[in-house]
Amino acid sequence: MKKKDITILLVDDEPDILEIIRYNLNSEGYKVETAENGLEAIEQAKNVKPQLIIMDVMMPKMDGIEACEKIRKIPELSETVITFLTARGEDYSQMAGFEAGADDYITKPIKPKVLVSKVKALLRRFKEEAGDEKIKLGDLTINREEYKIMLGKKEMVLPRKEFELLALLASKPGKVFKREDILDSIWGNEVIVGGRTIDVHIRKLREKIGDDRFKTVKGVGYKFVV
Repeated sequence: MKKKDITILLVDDEPDILEIIRYNLNSEGYKVETAENGLEAIEQAKNVKPQLIIMDVMMPKMDGIEACEKIRKIPELSETVITFLTARGEDYSQMAGFEAGADDYITKPIKPKVLVSKVKALLRRFKEEAGDEKIKLGDLTINREEYKIMLGKKEMVLPRKEFELLALLASKPGKVFKREDILDSIWGNEVIVGGRTIDVHIRKLREKIGDDRFKTVKGVGYKFVV
């Protein structure tokens, strides 16, 4: 996918921030759309189906956390990468973002060149091909090409990172995946996330797929249990 075919949705209630980021991403050749609050972000996302959403947390009408949660429930946007851009750097807001289905978290202020590098890293992960293989484990089927799973007769669409984590663990049932290997495989060396990020995503998967399918190996990592 060429840059001119990639759409990035910027969501922030500060016009100056929107203009600066849009200018730098336009200069890189990306197509950029904007929104000024969470409600607009949802409508814009439905209309333009962006590959990446960069969204502020604190906004009027609807904040970024709620908007992210609603976007993650839209099937056609299941592969869209969402990263928060905000001045708030507390652990609470970061965890709330990951709970809502965000892929990454960027703290303001950030230099334009650094932001562009971050965007490139996130989009590289978007463009990686998942392959067309299916993983079948009992009543669970993971379709890596369509980013969908079947649990019994129920079809489910998971947020991108949850899906990738599930597919990784299920690819080798019984194998203990070390935490550092999971971070490297799912988030990549170029993406900096907190140590609790994996725990948040595992908890979400337990709620959706079943608590007994995931085993914690203290001090090491996680494994998928058939």
